[in-house]
Amino acid sequence: MGSDRIEQNIAKVGNKDMNMLDMSSRGVKPTYVAHFSTRRKFAPRAETTSQGYIMSLDAGTTSVRAILFDEYGMEAAIAQHHISISYPHPGWVEQDPIEILSAQIACMAEVQFKSGIRADQIKAIGITNQRETVVVWDRRTGQPIYNAVVWQCRRTAPIVEALIADGYEELIRMRTGLIPDAYFSGTKIKWILENVDGASEAAKAGDLLCGTIDSWLMYNLTRGRVHATDYTNASRTMLFDIHKLAWDDELCDILGIPQVMLPEALPSDAFFGKVHADIMPHQPPICGVAGDQQASLYGHCCFDAGSVKNTYGTGCFMLMNLGDAATLSTNGLVTTIGIGEDGNINYAFEGSVFQAGSVVQWLRDGLGLIEHPYQTEKIARSVPDTGGCYIVPAFSGLGAPWWDADARGVICGITRSCDRARLVRAACESMAYQTYDVLHAMEADSGQTLSSLKVDGGASVNNFIMQFQSDLLDIEVIRTAQSEVTALGAAYLAGISCGFWEDKQEVSSLVPAGDTFRSQISGQQREQLLAGWRVAVRRTIS
Repeated sequence: MGSDRIEQNIAKVGNKDMNMLDMSSRGVKPTYVAHFSTRRKFAPRAETTSQGYIMSLDAGTTSVRAILFDEYGMEAAIAQHHISISYPHPGWVEQDPIEILSAQIACMAEVQFKSGIRADQIKAIGITNQRETVVVWDRRTGQPIYNAVVWQCRRTAPIVEALIADGYEELIRMRTGLIPDAYFSGTKIKWILENVDGASEAAKAGDLLCGTIDSWLMYNLTRGRVHATDYTNASRTMLFDIHKLAWDDELCDILGIPQVMLPEALPSDAFFGKVHADIMPHQPPICGVAGDQQASLYGHCCFDAGSVKNTYGTGCFMLMNLGDAATLSTNGLVTTIGIGEDGNINYAFEGSVFQAGSVVQWLRDGLGLIEHPYQTEKIARSVPDTGGCYIVPAFSGLGAPWWDADARGVICGITRSCDRARLVRAACESMAYQTYDVLHAMEADSGQTLSSLKVDGGASVNNFIMQFQSDLLDIEVIRTAQSEVTALGAAYLAGISCGFWEDKQEVSSLVPAGDTFRSQISGQQREQLLAGWRVAVRRTIS
């Protein structure tokens, strides 16, 4: 299972082996406690009074983290490792599955070792992950047969075009709730099987397994005993019938994917298995799993139909809880499983913006206009407007509500007065404009006029972006005071499942008050801004 590479990477953390997760069982006391959280000071081991903790594993696109939450839903400690991304060809995005796994295990060791929390205080594990990214590995050796193909990757666009040309679009939409697109996992699996020597034959023989990052982590954390996923991740593959809650025979056949490869799909609060003693000697249960955006919906306590959240991460992802109705969109949104727990299924509308925080990374790494993301707020506020400049960051096509895989980014409205500050401001504003398009589509599909939007994610700490978002939407934008909402959602699922928290009502009472932004511009100003954005988008997709 790649154990040599895993242990080598873990060693880089500081020559700590995996058994340091159970330092207390060997009577070893660390000489220092390094605290990661900004929320509260954490006491050394001898002074710890909490009855227990939930460990949340957050396997994102650019980093993996292990976060410990106490009984109040507060972050006790965090460990984080960045993950490299490769771009072997234009539009291709890949990651090393072994790097993801070893970094995740290293974080699990590091967060406990440095916080001083005993292994037996960790009551359960929750997992949340970048969703559509897929790994295919050898059942016998545990070794990946190819890099993880990341959700942003567009290499399978020709496969999607062929599916649409062959008349499968409506079948896919009716059964999976999704719009055929290279974004989703199914065509990525098909590509790997068709482009790795012998893969197709090995898959048919039952020698290969596949799954999204949650499946890859669980398989290895349990030392091959568990090959499973949850309903939310399964619903992002374009292979899963969201009404029957089962892999769809016909769609699997169309894409040439043997079902023997696929993980068992379970509710998000199921008991998935125990972490192997080699990794965590106390063997806590894994009993809460959800894709990152659904975990965020849960972390925001959007338990009622009509509640909406938006996460500003590498991309932007807006979800609306639909309750038990799997309503299909007519405005470019997808219908997905919002959460499956306590014997119930909540569906959700989702609008995906492919490029959000990645636009700020481009400002830094591609253009050299900033040295750190936090600079963008001050720079954007240094000018009164963009001078009519708009950036549509369609680096890998446009997501909802446009779904144009061939679209490419544009900067338009440039005049001689367009300088560094206006470009930075236009990049920041692009996140809010794209979010406006998604929310407008969501209101049209649901028939509801929203009065507020709950937000989280890296870019949500930027007050300029949040204020501009409220200006465009003309509704309240409510930023949570909890900085780790996605990981918290996975922790809530695991904690309720194992009895650490009683129910959703209890966790709802733990949510701290946040900041609220309200519109400060006139309707005329708003329409002028949006009119310019619509022109820019038309130029992108024409």
